[in-house]
Amino acid sequence: MEKVFKLKAHGTTFQREIVAGLTTFLTMAYILAVNPGMLGLIGNGMTPGAVFTATAIASAIATLVMAFTANLPVALAPGMGLNAFFTFVVVFGMGYPWQLALTAVFLEGVLFIILSFFNVREAIIKAIPANLKKAVAVGIGLFIALIGFANAGIIVTPQGGVPVLGLAEKFTAATPTGGHPLLAFIGLAIIAVLYCLKIPGSILIGILVTTVIGIPMGVTIIPQNWSAVRMPDAPLFFQFDFSASSVLTLKFFIVFFTFLFVDIFDTVGTLVGVTTQAGLIDKNGNIPKVKQALLSDAIGTAAGAALGTSTVTSYIESSAGVAAGGRTGLTSFTTAILFLLALFFSPFFLLIPSAATAPALVMVGFLMLKPVTSIDFSDPTEGIPAFLAIIMMPFAYSIADGIVYGILAYVILKVATSKFKDISIVTWILFIVFLLRFVLK
Repeated sequence: MEKVFKLKAHGTTFQREIVAGLTTFLTMAYILAVNPGMLGLIGNGMTPGAVFTATAIASAIATLVMAFTANLPVALAPGMGLNAFFTFVVVFGMGYPWQLALTAVFLEGVLFIILSFFNVREAIIKAIPANLKKAVAVGIGLFIALIGFANAGIIVTPQGGVPVLGLAEKFTAATPTGGHPLLAFIGLAIIAVLYCLKIPGSILIGILVTTVIGIPMGVTIIPQNWSAVRMPDAPLFFQFDFSASSVLTLKFFIVFFTFLFVDIFDTVGTLVGVTTQAGLIDKNGNIPKVKQALLSDAIGTAAGAALGTSTVTSYIESSAGVAAGGRTGLTSFTTAILFLLALFFSPFFLLIPSAATAPALVMVGFLMLKPVTSIDFSDPTEGIPAFLAIIMMPFAYSIADGIVYGILAYVILKVATSKFKDISIVTWILFIVFLLRFVLK
């Protein structure tokens, strides 16, 4: 393990990496329930069982590639948001069969592999200014904290409204839904206290203890005749539609481009955020082995589509593992193995309620705020773009949109103050692409 992952050079230990990998897995294991539930709504052969198997295997493949090629503590799985776009927009909204939607995802993955070999995506990461990279990490921290609060029902967003406190008047365990936010606050207190006491694995311990506490509260549900072991269903192998009448259309290109755009900038934002938090970036703000890291999610996306699931991307929940001490690919390797084990122990892993993982996400949000102290807010051409990137991620509920508004503001303000030398060629290209995105909507 030392030879493969260089643990001593990264200031970590075997035990710490294992705990970190388990922590990452537990904070993102919800995808094993959410993804089959969402894509399973499609029907017509796309069953929840098949999607569950595809989700676990695709996540393991992509995360193993990340572990052994990039040696980074970043895990991957089918992306939230992209699975909703796949189901509700492409299939239900546009009326495309799910086979054609998988074709768009597969072609996106293939194109990503090509772009990764030609260093296009690596150039995009390097083009993001240093202060914006720090802002991305902070913005992701707020975004992931918001996800935690939302998962626990502490914050809800009424249809057509703005986020508000949820169930404030029913904040007791006696009500059917009130126990979720109450349990989440108990879990947050447990994790915070353990962290302040410098207890190793505080986030993981907090998740497990909160899950147990949730049993008498009625939040952690143990079904009747429950069995922890079950054989997995077969995935949907190579269900594609490459016919010219389907692929060579404007609507298909729009679907393809949307998958491409959201995935590339969600991945860029996640890699910047997680590696910044872990202290793995160099003095110039560059991520080590970023080419291999980007190739990991490209391979994962192509493999996931071939197995029958939506776009695979780097998960910001990896920051929970980083907070638990993860610094190398051994963290990712551990997470990948757990995804494979989940194929047979899915009932056990799915016992963990969102109210138990939500406190971990909120705590990680706090930990990711640290880079904000080193952002140069004294220069408004640096500070304003950083602020917009930070604030737009939770408000727009999108890492990609935060990067878009940060880059747009950066170029506009630099041009307005005649600081043209601060704008790289790739940043100019991104600026034009982002403007076209608004024009072509």
